Amino acid sequence: MTNIALIGYRATGKTTVAKELASRLSGWNWVDADVEIEQSAGKTIAQIFQDSGESGFRDLESTVTAELLLRPQTIIATGGGVVIRQENRELLKRSAFVVWLKASADTIYKRMYSDETTATRRPALTDNDPYVEIVKMLNLRNSWYEQTASVSVDTDLLSPEQIADWIFQQPF
Repeated sequence: MTNIALIGYRATGKTTVAKELASRLSGWNWVDADVEIEQSAGKTIAQIFQDSGESGFRDLESTVTAELLLRPQTIIATGGGVVIRQENRELLKRSAFVVWLKASADTIYKRMYSDETTATRRPALTDNDPYVEIVKMLNLRNSWYEQTASVSVDTDLLSPEQIADWIFQQPF
């Protein structure tokens, strides 16, 4: 494989681990798909959701993900919902060594609400209480993450450095 894609729900460590992993792989770059989406649109993810709805955001996410997968030796921190669309799941599986960063709802909730950028980078996806939303989204998406992943790692008790070390040791 010429790329590594990190998938998983919000706040599972995809961006932080991508940076750590790139520092271990000589000649590899890393990219945050959400940042690329914001740059492409010229607005924040929250603004994209507000202006174009989730469907408009998902269209842009699919386009940007496909473009990122064309780059050689790139570690891609994908958006948490990239697996919603079957064509994204299939493209990821064909084009990258896919690592699912898993975390419990409790861990995700704690990480999200200790991050000051959550409001602008992680818009609410439902009208539910934030914790209930996390549980519902994990129940909906976990099978898609599992279908897409080459390997998975539980991030609840590991540091980003430990996760990057673990991925580095995998046969990608």
